[in-house]
Amino acid sequence: MLILLNGERFATDASNLDELCAKLGFAEAKVATAVNGSFVAAAMRRITQLSEADEIEVVAPRQGG
Repeated sequence: MLILLNGERFATDASNLDELCAKLGFAEAKVATAVNGSFVAAAMRRITQLSEADEIEVVAPRQGG
């Protein structure tokens, strides 16, 4: 399926947000996620199903100031 990941078209076979994060290498990382503009807490990623054309944001925190 095709989704929009951080503003770029992206093909994936992940069925939920948790699986997508794992495939992107963020399985154990502290990241913020959103689907179609709505924040998704880490505990809810496993049950957040992905659909064609979903807009996904994955943001890692930065250090510094």
